[in-house]
Amino acid sequence: MYQQLQQKLEQRLHQLLDDDIACVDEKVLRKKQLLQARQCQLLKAKAAVKVLFEDQDEIHYKVHLKYLMRQKDYVYLEEELEHRVAAKYKQEIVDDREQAFLSEVVPMDTLVPGDRYEEERKGFRYDRMQAVQYAERWWNSYNPAYPKFSVDCTNYISQCLRAGGSPMRGHPHKNKGWWVSGKSWSYSWSVAHALRWFLPSSQIGLRATEVSSADQLQPGDVICIDFQGDGRFDHTVFVTAQDRQGMPLVNAHTANSRMRYWSYEDSTAYTENIQYKFMRIQDDHS
Repeated sequence: MYQQLQQKLEQRLHQLLDDDIACVDEKVLRKKQLLQARQCQLLKAKAAVKVLFEDQDEIHYKVHLKYLMRQKDYVYLEEELEHRVAAKYKQEIVDDREQAFLSEVVPMDTLVPGDRYEEERKGFRYDRMQAVQYAERWWNSYNPAYPKFSVDCTNYISQCLRAGGSPMRGHPHKNKGWWVSGKSWSYSWSVAHALRWFLPSSQIGLRATEVSSADQLQPGDVICIDFQGDGRFDHTVFVTAQDRQGMPLVNAHTANSRMRYWSYEDSTAYTENIQYKFMRIQDDHS
């Protein structure tokens, strides 16, 4: 059965690489359309399977996907980790699907915009290079110095911002400021919707200016994503590079990714109602 899984993955990659093959996988189709719109060529694609666990009816596994991209004179490697579940019957794979994207569940009335509660230090300067280096170091692993979550996207982005020198404040109030301490943390540290509101409303320390388009961002900035367009933000990603059209490439956790195109049109969570907030991180020297 493991060979069947590998064969299915190779078929998906073959669809991506061959322009003449019709796609039945919606995610693959959207990725091909996105590559065409970006004038980007997929040079090579590779998938490695690792089985996590297996029971009588299902196989839970992860797939490490690597895409070698070329856009004009720019060649780079995009990577993505998929968590998948294959249903089996009589030693045959009868269904194979990516696990649904999860988002945090926090009561709306606990989310409070930025405040002036405390300031760790003055003269904050945001080191974008250090933040990006951290994002690259930990995109597919977990720093033991911090807590780890099943929905880890915003926790990972907060760590990147912290690596860039962003000062924490608000401890020990979970609905104030932005902080982590031992086994406790603010909502804004770990919840996508809370960070989305904190960044543009904060007046000191870590803060951001909301800009109108993705091409106004640079490495070290943040994008907040509302997949359903219902006003509750589900996901946060971190800008680590720009492509030859000046558009962001991002790293993320939960569905671990690196150098992925910012719009997430090739995600299983994508809907036509998707909304974005583009956050340009500010400091005291901006």
